[in-house]
Order: sequence, then C-alpha cells, then structure tokens
Amino acid sequence: MKFSEKWLREWVNPSLDSEELIHRLTMIGHEVDAVEAYGEGLDGVVVAEVLAVKKHPDADRLSVCQVSTGDGEALEVVCGAPNVRQGMKSPFAPAGTTLPNGVKLRRSKIRGVVSNGMLCSAIEIGLGDESDGIVDLHADAPVGQALSEYLNLPDRSLDLDLTPNRGDCFSVMGIARDVSAMTSTPMAGPQIVPIKATIQDEHPVDLVLPEGCPRFAARVIRNIDLSARSPVWLIERLRRSGLREIHPVVDITNYVMLELGQPLHAYDCQLLNGPIRPRLAKKGERLTLLDEKEVELLPNTLVITDDSGPIGMAGIMGGLSTAVTTNTTDVFFEAAFWPPEFMAGRARQYGMHTDASLRFERGVDPDLQVRAIERATSLLISISGGQAGPLVDHRSDKHLPKNAPLELRKTRLARVLGTEIASDRVSQILTDLGLKTRENKSGWEVEIPSYRFDIDVEDALVEEVARIFGYDEIPETTAISETPLATANESKIDLELVANALVARDYQEVITYSFIDEETNTLVNGKKSALVLSNPISSEMSVMRSSIWPGLIAAASANTARQQERVRLFEIGKTFHGPVNAPQEVVRVAGIAVGDIVQEQWGRPSQAIDFFDIKADLVSILSMAGCESDYEFLPGEHPVLQPGQVASIFREKEFLGVIGKLHPSIAKKLNLDKGALLFELDAEKTFTTDVPVAKTISKYPTIRRDIAVVVNDGVTVAALQEAVESAASDLVTSVRVFDVYRGPGIEPGLKSVALGLILQETSRTLTDDDADAVMAAVIRKLEQQFAAVLRDKN
Repeated sequence: MKFSEKWLREWVNPSLDSEELIHRLTMIGHEVDAVEAYGEGLDGVVVAEVLAVKKHPDADRLSVCQVSTGDGEALEVVCGAPNVRQGMKSPFAPAGTTLPNGVKLRRSKIRGVVSNGMLCSAIEIGLGDESDGIVDLHADAPVGQALSEYLNLPDRSLDLDLTPNRGDCFSVMGIARDVSAMTSTPMAGPQIVPIKATIQDEHPVDLVLPEGCPRFAARVIRNIDLSARSPVWLIERLRRSGLREIHPVVDITNYVMLELGQPLHAYDCQLLNGPIRPRLAKKGERLTLLDEKEVELLPNTLVITDDSGPIGMAGIMGGLSTAVTTNTTDVFFEAAFWPPEFMAGRARQYGMHTDASLRFERGVDPDLQVRAIERATSLLISISGGQAGPLVDHRSDKHLPKNAPLELRKTRLARVLGTEIASDRVSQILTDLGLKTRENKSGWEVEIPSYRFDIDVEDALVEEVARIFGYDEIPETTAISETPLATANESKIDLELVANALVARDYQEVITYSFIDEETNTLVNGKKSALVLSNPISSEMSVMRSSIWPGLIAAASANTARQQERVRLFEIGKTFHGPVNAPQEVVRVAGIAVGDIVQEQWGRPSQAIDFFDIKADLVSILSMAGCESDYEFLPGEHPVLQPGQVASIFREKEFLGVIGKLHPSIAKKLNLDKGALLFELDAEKTFTTDVPVAKTISKYPTIRRDIAVVVNDGVTVAALQEAVESAASDLVTSVRVFDVYRGPGIEPGLKSVALGLILQETSRTLTDDDADAVMAAVIRKLEQQFAAVLRDKN
C-alpha cells in the first residue's frame, strides 16, 4: 500500500515527525518497506508561463522561449523539450538555482543564444522519471508562485508491506484508524455527506446471484464537462501513490479506492444495454478487458453483464465495450461487495493482479459501498459538473457477512502477553480501534465493526491490544529451564547413518504405504494378517503390512515399466504384527535391487546383479554394528523367495532378517518381469551393538600362510574360517578366502577352498617355527571337524 504522508496527515496528524511515524507504523505491524521523498530542494523553482516559442537559429532540436515568471520582463530561455508550446505553464528554475540533483544553473550561451534558466522536466526536479519533455502544469497554475507551494511539497510516499489479514488497511482511512489508535489522536478526514439527486435517472440492477454479489450500490450522473481535467491536488496524490492521471472519472475511482479502500468502476451509461446482472460466467464466454486483452472466461469467475453479455470481470477489471472515454458525458458509478471466497485466486487464473482484486481477495468492508459512491459523486460534480441521480443500494442482507461479538478475558490477556495491562488502558485501546466495548468483571464484551473482518477469535483481540500497547513496552521475561545434554549412546547405530550408507551404494530411499491389500500381504508373508482395517480407504489398502517388501516391489515394478532398467530402492519403516488387541510394531530396513550391477557402459559387458552383489551391500551396513565375522548367513526358506537362493541372517544365534532372490512365479504375479533380489532386517536387533573396546595395535610384522583344503560341498566357508580362527586364536588375526574351486581334479560333491591365514603377535616377531606350529594345528582341526584333506596330498 503506497500513499502520501501529507494525505495521511489530513486524516490524522499526530505530533510525530516523519521518522518517528515510520518507526511506529512498523512497530504496530505495518512494515514501511520504502520511503520516497518528493519536492526536496526546490527553492527558487517557480511556476512560469511560456509566452512565445521559436526555433533556435543554429540548432534544429532546440527552441528559444520567452518565459514569464510574473515579475518584470520576460526571460529568454533555450529549451530542448519537444512538448514546449506557447501558453503552457511549467516549472522554471532561473539562473542561480540549485536543482535537487545538485546542479547549479548559470546564465549561459547555448549555440550563441543566452539562456537565463531552465524549463524543467519531472526527473530534473525529483518529481518522477519522465525526462522526454517539460512538466505541463494546469492552465490555472498561478504564475510566479513557488512550485513547492503550488504542489504542496515537500512530501513523502510511504510504501507499506501489509500482512494478508489486514485488508482494511489497503486505504489511507484504514491506516489512519491505526495511527489514531496508536497515538490517541482523533481522526479528521473529509466530511462525506449524501449528495441530493437533481435528476431521477436510474439504471436497473438485478442481483441474480446474491451469494456472489450481496451488495451493489450505484448511481447515474449525466452531462459531465468533457473538457474538465483532474485538479492538481488529486493528480499529485495519485502520482505519489504510484498511479498516473488518466481521465477525471477514472482518476476519481482510483482516488476513492486509495482513500477509502473500496474499489469502484465507472461505465459509460450510454453504452450499457439493459439491466446489470452480476453472475458466474458461462462456458465459452469471452470478454475484451480495458487493457484490450481478450480472455476466455472460466465458469468460476464472477462477471458483470448486461443484455449484450459480460461487460466486466467482477472485482478484477472492467470491459472495454462500456469503458469511459473522452467522449463520455453520462456515467454509471458502481461500488459492489464481492465476497473473498468468490474472489480468491480468480485474477491469478488469468495471469492478472490488479489493485481491485488485491483488495477484494483480502476483504472489503461490506458497509462501505454507499459511502464510496457518495464520495465519488461529490468529487466528480466538483470537477466536471453534471446532474446526479438517486443513489440506489441493491442488497441482500441474508448474504452479507456479520461479525459475531467476542469476549476478551483478563486472564487470557495476561496469560498470552505475560504481563498485566491496566483495564482502563485496554478499554481505551479497544475503543480507539473503533471496537465497541463493555467491561465486566471477567473482561470485556466487544462488538466488532464490519471493516475488521480479521478479528474472529479472542486471541485476535489480544493481538490488537499488544500491537497498540507496544510490543516493546511488554516487559521481557527470561525463561529458565533445564536443558541437560543428551546421553551419547554408542550401542545403537543411528538409522540415518544406515540410510546414508545405502545411498552411498547407489540406493534411493522411498516411502510406501503402511496399508496394502490382503492378498499381497498373505502372498509375501505366507500367512494372513489379523490387522485388517474395518473401514479401509480402498480394498487395495485393507491390512497393515507385515513386510516392507510389497511396497518396494510395487515401486520397482512401476519404475521398470517406465524403462528404468536399473533400480535400487530401500525403505526404513514399520511393519505390523500380532493380534488386533495387542499389535506389535517393528522398525525394519529393507531393500530391493533389479537390473545390472552397474549402469550400461562401453568398458564392460552388462552383467545382472546376483545374490552375492546384494549380500555385499548388506554386509556394508551390517559392519556398522559389528565385525563381518559376527554375522552368519545360513541357508533358509521364505514363501516369496526362490529356494536355494535364500539366506537367514544371524548374529550370536539371534535371527536378524533374510536375504534372497524373488521367486520367478511371484515376480510375474507382482508384475516384476526382471529378477529382483531383496533383503529385510529387524532394525532394533541388527543395529544394536556392543560399546567399542580399544586394543593395542601390534607394531610387529604379519606372516601369511596359505592353505587349500578339499571338503564336502555342504561345508560353509564361514564354518571353515571359524575353525581356523579357533585353532590358534592368539596368533591368527584374519582368515581370507581367495579361491573356491569345483571341477576337474575334484570329485563330485566336494570343493576346494583356499584360505590365507594372517598371523601376528603383539609382543614379538613371529618365527617360521611359530607359523609351522599354527599351520599344523589348523590342519589337524580341519581334519577332525570336516574330514578335510589338503589339496596338495590329493
């Protein structure tokens, strides 16, 4: 909201200088976003009349003017403005004047002609950005009068950044109300009195949609003066508010909107065809707006129509077909109330944003329309003459909003603000804001005026009291509370770290529904769930999931169906188990992998992911909670996984989860044609670990010894590693598997496993004898436990 400070001070003039006024406005919630000064440094600039104009003898683009300042003989002035003409009045800065931009004028020769000053453009005297011509003042401007006196300067424009709930403050009157309450200064403002009708002409209005237009005030004014021009004071107030002069009728509607907050529209009465009917647009209707842009109207848009069809978009912009022009003699003024629910977002649908739509979207006083018409009528008659018809107020009281009274409790006020405010001060604040109050024992009963549609709850009244009392006047109270540091827990791995580790291995996190269809849940888990919803959103979301896999499989299927050849997804979420009367929630970490090991590239052939690839991903997160050797991957079974490619995961005999390949028949049934590998872990069990214990790192070198043994094909490598470590646990620090062989030279049902033993002592360097003794103990252990045979002896 941009307006002139002097305009505001005509409504309310507190004993505050400009800087203090700006500060106080910001402190009551109306942040002053920008301040623009007008007319500073105009000493010496006067109103002058151009008596004669002739071409400069030596310059085509210059003119030699005879200028009168009303004091003595005319002065010769060289002017380069293309709009200079005989008889015009314009600001004149004589020689010796210092302009606002710091330039000091001197009597000088320009192409051989003496110039005794300068006729000024707006930009040269700080009154605008126009620089292509000198300022054209009104014909009635008094010659010789100081320009600052004539234009009521200096002045400032204040640009306020208003909050969306304060639609009542998009006007000088609305801001004045708050300044009046803030400073306890009485409001003045213009006296708006009813204009007596001198003719009986009316234009019919039919409220066919009263819920969309519950009030429509209107008046016909005939025989206005076509030659009239808006007065300087009105043009200047519009200019300092960011609007330009257009036509007296249009200027008045803009002025009243800025002054009172009620947007108006003026029609050329002779161009109206039949009764005015505000209604919703019909499909396919089109309208050419004032800016000559044609739009196709949407059915949710309120329009103003006559017998010819739409003639304006209600509360947004009028139509070109009935617009006021320089030939208009009969005017039809309209001031309507358009409810915010019918206006919100409508202008944006058309890529538009107008001053009228801004106000109607935030709310306009439903009792302001008649007053706005009276103000506009008074201004138009004073400027352009004419005869006014009766003011007709069409209204549907049933559909007009009414503010309900509120109670402000003293206890609530003190509790929210944290301080006690004297009752008489609270009563004064509420009264100064225009709220009718009646104090009682517990607080105040408050009647809310129609223009304060934002006050609808008790705490809104608390806010009003705090604003006007002054937030900086409320005593500061330092809160005291205990904020102990959280205990660091090294026995649990943060699941966010687990998620980061999976992301680092090229997985993407997803979140799927906790509700799934019963058939899929039974298929994946092998048994029915007891947690069936009594009123599900749909049949596909009827049970609480017992596994995260159904959601992951569906997400992977949707991605592969859209030509995503390589999919890696994981989710950390809850699964639900047990009976309805005692359900259990388990946090799980689950993942799915589909497609090639790496993205398609020229340097290596494509290779589909297999069990060991996804096992490596799983081991990478398991190692966050313990050594890799702490975990066992044992052959297992699962109703949804392919037999022979399923492993159950254990740590110290405790079951943690499962990993495996999706059964082909299940994959086909769940629309996942490509093979998929999955894993799922119990997060609580898996990522709970012992507190780390530090131990000394040996400074002595390691010794490596390799051994290859032939064992039964059913013996796991993990069992071999465990046996080797137990045979000489004080010296064997690591057992590495570097080869597993089946084929020629090895009998069917057997396999050869090559192990690398890393030996080290913390107190000395090991000798060959030490290594030989360890090897002998290891071979003996493997022979006894697995009937292993050294491959070299075979």
